Amino acid sequence: MKKEHCRHLVLILGDQLDESSSAFDGFDPAQDLVLMVEAFEESTHVWSHKVRTTLFLSAMRHFADQLRQRKWPVDYRALDTHGDKTLGAGLLAAIEEHQPERLIGVEPGDLRVREQIEVAIKSIATRVHKAGAAASKASRPMMEWREDRHFLCSLPQFRKWAGASTSLRMEFFYRTMRKQYKVLMEGDQPVGGKWNFDAENRKGFGKAGPKDVPKPLVFVQDQITQDVVALVEKHFGGHPGNLREFNWPVTREQALTALDDFIAHRLPHFGAHQDAMWTNLDFGWHALLSSSLNLKLLNPLEVVLAAEKAYASRGLDLAGVEGFIRQILGWREFIRGVYFLDMPELKAANHYGHTNALPKWYWTGDTKMNCMRQSIGQTLANGYSHHIQRLMVTGMFGVTAQINPQQLCDWYLAVYVDAVEWVELPNTAGMALFANGGRFTSKPYVASGAYIKRMSNYCGGCQYEPEIRVGPSACPMTTLYWNFLDRHEETFGSNPRTALMVKNLQRMAPELRREVRVRAAEMLADLDHL
Repeated sequence: MKKEHCRHLVLILGDQLDESSSAFDGFDPAQDLVLMVEAFEESTHVWSHKVRTTLFLSAMRHFADQLRQRKWPVDYRALDTHGDKTLGAGLLAAIEEHQPERLIGVEPGDLRVREQIEVAIKSIATRVHKAGAAASKASRPMMEWREDRHFLCSLPQFRKWAGASTSLRMEFFYRTMRKQYKVLMEGDQPVGGKWNFDAENRKGFGKAGPKDVPKPLVFVQDQITQDVVALVEKHFGGHPGNLREFNWPVTREQALTALDDFIAHRLPHFGAHQDAMWTNLDFGWHALLSSSLNLKLLNPLEVVLAAEKAYASRGLDLAGVEGFIRQILGWREFIRGVYFLDMPELKAANHYGHTNALPKWYWTGDTKMNCMRQSIGQTLANGYSHHIQRLMVTGMFGVTAQINPQQLCDWYLAVYVDAVEWVELPNTAGMALFANGGRFTSKPYVASGAYIKRMSNYCGGCQYEPEIRVGPSACPMTTLYWNFLDRHEETFGSNPRTALMVKNLQRMAPELRREVRVRAAEMLADLDHL
């Protein structure tokens, strides 16, 4: 394709597949051109899961086809035709070819990407300056960043809400959003008399396990997706994961179908067991909509309103519906605001000074800890695990095993299909790892193996015993938990939310505490073989 001196070159990133994007405001197909770039670096700057790469590339290619069906011109730089090493390289090649007057884009959700784009534009300006006045002004386009209208809270609005506070709490932000959008409200009061029913959404399955679990939809792979699968196997075959059962929505139509299926079949029973885990229960009643939301195939407000409508028309359990809505209207919007408020410091945060390397089995699931084997195995198979498996299994171990936060954050960014840095980094560094020292959480999320036993059947298939703190059969989750409390006894004791943990620690016999320290040191010295 060649279109010299176009007016606007509109850059659409892989997680900006929004038909109503502000990037398209004023788009004139007679003068303007859409640019989409597949770049090798986007799958290699972290060792991306093959399912994650396949999802992004297939969704991008389908979106480009939809734009072409509108008769809009699209310059799509595919890996198998252009082979751009980086997004910046692809952008520069397109600018050289099309000579736009202006480059338009929506604010990226990854500041690394924004910096790469701006560095590329700056490099053009530098070359033009060296070339002198004779160089065409069209060869150095102006960059125009536009607001991402997908989100329900703008960044200026969030900054105003946050103010100069050093401690942010999602709960209060969530109430503001509920009032603003009049969701689950009766006048100025919350439906049911409470803002938050989280305490009612933490049940385990009991010994009988889960019953009558509905199966997720199956999306048949069309030729575009099949081609992407072959491409990913060719270029990223050594990356983690497999593509045998790739089954994620790659178009808005599929995403809407997935939303309807969740509202109809899984939302009615979502709440009570949303924190529970069970062997080979990969999806349970979870929505499986986060990847579609983060690619912007779905709008968050349409998802929230669909759940609210189902509550009102079908009399669904308020606790479950409120819990689901809170994740989107509250937590998702909150965490995005935190990312842009606290970067770049958040990316380097390491409150506890942890330095241990990420165990090799995070990439294979080959560990004797059954809870980790199950959660990581599920992740490698699907590019997905639910929030408790991320927070209270793989994340919690990362804290108590004193793993370097940046290494674990990179792992989360690599292996989950819904991972974009704006959502992954605050969740991992800020919530799961407490690396930012409690900027928006009141305590570290740590517990012993007893928690995992209560919320799953994982411990029944494990060679370690959750009740045992020392010795060869001691559960690493348990031993490292007590060791972590021992290391941070003073700060935990002064926090009302963790003081009870310290009281339990102080009831432990001095000799047992010493044995815990010794056994923990052995584990920490050989994490790869747990």
